[in-house]
Amino acid sequence: MYSRSRNRELRSICIAVATVLIGACAKGSETSVAQAPPDRPSVQGTPVSGLFPGGGSAPPADPLAAKYLGDPKAIAEGARLFDWYNCAGCHFHGAGGIGPSLADADWIYGGSMDQIYATIYQGRPNGMPSWGGKLSTTEIWEIAAYVRDFANKNAAAAADPVAPLPPVRDDQVRMPEIAANAPTPQQ
Repeated sequence: MYSRSRNRELRSICIAVATVLIGACAKGSETSVAQAPPDRPSVQGTPVSGLFPGGGSAPPADPLAAKYLGDPKAIAEGARLFDWYNCAGCHFHGAGGIGPSLADADWIYGGSMDQIYATIYQGRPNGMPSWGGKLSTTEIWEIAAYVRDFANKNAAAAADPVAPLPPVRDDQVRMPEIAANAPTPQQ
């Protein structure tokens, strides 16, 4: 009889300890970082092509896009957030790396403000995490404004190339002091 009551006592203690440990594990999964709730729902449609079921059309543009597009304050704050949330860890400050380049004209899910917002908010397959539950819509729009501005600046730089340098003669490279005294070819 003594062993049965002892077993029950040990079983009760083990159950109590397991319950406490499970409760402690659940508290460990909480984060100390305050989560920013979305402050306004936004249009989340991201058409990838011009084809829509039943002859439908693209979702309407979100009116908030115009508020942030080209706004210097939003772009500056978006640049700060881009670094703060380590977007550069994958996008290498726009040059592309693990994540796609933000400096070229090839945008897999579209390069409009709405589409960039949706990509940040929803995430994308094969690596882009969803930030919709972590950032406020204002922060996402600011990052989208920075990314769009970055792409626009790079597109402008690509459209205005620097004039090429004149060709250099081989002897100018090897012996500049002799080349300076050498006669130039007649044209």
